[in-house]
Amino acid sequence: MEKDTTQFTKSEHTAARQHSLGNILVYLLLTIWALVVLFPFYWMLLTSVKSYSSYNAEHIPTFFTLTPTLQNYADAFTAVPLGKYLLNTLIFTVATTAIMMVVITLSAFAFARLEFRGKNLAFTLFLSLMMIPNELVIITNFVTITNLDMRNTFLGLILPSVTSVFYIYLLKENFEQVPDELYRAAKVDGTSDLKYLCKVMIPICKPTMVTIAILKVIECWNSYIWPRLITDDQNYYLVSNGIQEIRENGFGRENVPAMMAAVVVISLPLIILFLLFRNKIMSGVSRGGTKG
Repeated sequence: MEKDTTQFTKSEHTAARQHSLGNILVYLLLTIWALVVLFPFYWMLLTSVKSYSSYNAEHIPTFFTLTPTLQNYADAFTAVPLGKYLLNTLIFTVATTAIMMVVITLSAFAFARLEFRGKNLAFTLFLSLMMIPNELVIITNFVTITNLDMRNTFLGLILPSVTSVFYIYLLKENFEQVPDELYRAAKVDGTSDLKYLCKVMIPICKPTMVTIAILKVIECWNSYIWPRLITDDQNYYLVSNGIQEIRENGFGRENVPAMMAAVVVISLPLIILFLLFRNKIMSGVSRGGTKG
């Protein structure tokens, strides 16, 4: 009996040791991966605080600096209209996200709760739009906006981005998780569909809606191809296509530290947004993709 107990204890120690080694290996790999992912951000931040002369004097890149400077950040707002680019991007992002949330909420509710002839066929055809390459959609949108004489306008920037098939699908799946009994009870009480949507569906599905809004903000802030096509007036440049203008007509191609300072300023709002709402993003996406 004592021999069996000893063997059992040894096997427990062996299993515990293997488990600890496995954890150490996992954390080691995660640490290495984190360093690989974060290194470009560190290098961007480091370069942005180096002076132009010290950066050019480095024959071999250094991983630290003893004489950091914030002059590059001052130049980012004085040598080029970076503040104007940020304001344009903020207007575009807020307006596009707000309009899109209204459009996709009403669309998702219609597909999830309302009954009308051909609903399933319409939704299937709607989902098939996801199979169309973005390049074809951009060409069509470009021709339409140009014919409507809305180039170099905020309206021309915003309109093609006020809906998303994927976000409608994600929100529809989330709406369908709300029990049908609540909808039937609301209809018995004489509640309108719009009131039921605002008072019941939206509060219950708020995590997913917040997630969609955050993802749309990130998407708008990083938008490049469409603003590049539809605007050639500097007064309507966003930060994405403004970077190219900064590089060509601002600091010049050689002034890498000043360019990096501008990129840090542009990237900082998204980094802060993600750090503040990363848990909501993860929970909202996972909740939206789970039924039952």
